[in-house]
Amino acid sequence: MAPACSDGTLFVKEDPMLLETLRAYQRRDPAARSKLEDFFLYPRVHAVIWHRVAHWLYQRQHFFLARWVSQCSRFWTGIEIHPGATIGKGLFIDHGSGVIIGETAELGDNVTLYQGVTLGGTGKEKGKRHPTLGDNVMVSAGAKVLGSFKIGENSKIGAGSVVLKEVPPNCTVVGVPGRIVKMGDQKIPRMDMDQVHLPDPISNDIRELQADNIRLHKRLVQMEKRMRCMKTQEIDVLDEKKSRPE
Repeated sequence: MAPACSDGTLFVKEDPMLLETLRAYQRRDPAARSKLEDFFLYPRVHAVIWHRVAHWLYQRQHFFLARWVSQCSRFWTGIEIHPGATIGKGLFIDHGSGVIIGETAELGDNVTLYQGVTLGGTGKEKGKRHPTLGDNVMVSAGAKVLGSFKIGENSKIGAGSVVLKEVPPNCTVVGVPGRIVKMGDQKIPRMDMDQVHLPDPISNDIRELQADNIRLHKRLVQMEKRMRCMKTQEIDVLDEKKSRPE
């Protein structure tokens, strides 16, 4: 059931942050038909609502109750958000199964997370040990961001990537470990939800190696031809010397 105010109206109408979250789903998810459907039927919305309750309790040092609420949310939604995590407005979680957000993680506004994303720690740090995501960051399916560093605003993390160090703003990161393959003047649009058409440095390296191999093969063939010609000329010179009368 959806939480209601004392006058019987849905509190979604009176909650700017929740309303912005529902608007984010309407803008960025082609499967979302209405705010009502999102609110009642999508676990990603329920996870955000319950996190806000858990975070409220956590800030007031009701740690057991906060953790209990977050574990109930995890059981029902498949999305694990630690009560201590800080989340900005407009968070978009697509599907959401297996999403994990650690205790000291900080998410800016309009962040996009796909299924299987982990915002975790390395297990070696105390205090701030989870990543900070700037505004408009997109983390694609199955990606892992591990450690207490920042992912700059407008950056993209490719599917299945493992990011272990800081990423500047307006970058695209792919691979294991994550490598920056695009950065600089060309800004990534905040509404671009494309997880597929990202640069692939490994394929680029393979193509360059293939091109180098072809060039080397051509040069080798040319050198073999020249050597044959030189041998033929040497034989002709020797034959001429032998044929001359002494």
